[in-house]
Amino acid sequence: MKHGLNTVIMRKMTPLTLVNTRTGSTARILPAVGFNLFQLQLPVGERVVEVLDAEPEFATTGNSPSHNGIPLLFPFPNRIRGGRYTWGGREYVLEGARHDAQGNAIHGLVIDRPWRVIQTIENRVVGQFQLSVDAPDRRALWPADFLIEVRYELKDAGLHCDVRVANPDRVPLPFGFGTHPYFRVPLSSKSKAGDCLIQAPAAEEWELVGCLPTGKQRPAVGPKDLREGQELAGLKLDDAFTGLAASDGRIETVVMDPSAGLEVRQSFDTAFRDLVVYTPPHGRSVCLEPYTCMTDAIHLAEQGIDGGWRVLGPGAEFRTWFQITASLVYA
Repeated sequence: MKHGLNTVIMRKMTPLTLVNTRTGSTARILPAVGFNLFQLQLPVGERVVEVLDAEPEFATTGNSPSHNGIPLLFPFPNRIRGGRYTWGGREYVLEGARHDAQGNAIHGLVIDRPWRVIQTIENRVVGQFQLSVDAPDRRALWPADFLIEVRYELKDAGLHCDVRVANPDRVPLPFGFGTHPYFRVPLSSKSKAGDCLIQAPAAEEWELVGCLPTGKQRPAVGPKDLREGQELAGLKLDDAFTGLAASDGRIETVVMDPSAGLEVRQSFDTAFRDLVVYTPPHGRSVCLEPYTCMTDAIHLAEQGIDGGWRVLGPGAEFRTWFQITASLVYA
């Protein structure tokens, strides 16, 4: 469901460009629309891999921020059923937030608003968003004020992102965080998207009805078992996975283009306990979305189901990270 942006945001469209002069890698970010990193180019030998998918006009219009680049999803990833929830004995209605066609609130409160850039150098940028400061019209939608800070840096190995969530309020802050990256396929103009493979170390899936979890989990089998990789040809997914296996304190997903001999690897820490995998119908990309909690986790918590919903005390902080690299398949 596409949503337009108001004219105030439209007038502030100024993408930032990061460059690592040692490697030649580049990234472009749109602070005016959710601090969305919408372009990432990573050299692999003599080639340059275009890692992310975004519409050509996104940099100038900011339209459809949930369908381009790396949308940042906070204070809840994916959906909240019916656009309403109860917290601390009070009902909250997410009026003015983004909703899907079924009336569920979707993708949080920071995806379509301007962020403040607090630091920028050649290969690094830091953005901040505080609810009471940057979206005061949405302050009443959430039980506590919050601050989220994201630092993108082009390191020699690839893109690294550090995330900090802080509670500046006097009351507890409930939250979940996720990203929604659109990884481009194929990784070479000489390859076919359908020949590419995706891999994720997920042993289980959440049962979904209308994109919302029932609370039941079951083994990931057949085409949904991504542990050994699945070819994208004929693969149609919009599914939620859990039981993610970590190695050396990190979880990894892979997009592989065997014909080109290239792969893009996404790594993240174990604070991300769930993964949504989505194959957009246009066929240009695949989404491997790490979440710290499951879709509609706040309602799962009400049912006594552990969906990863977190609560941050006054003055407390939460930190996590992810990184994206590109390399030869048989490097």
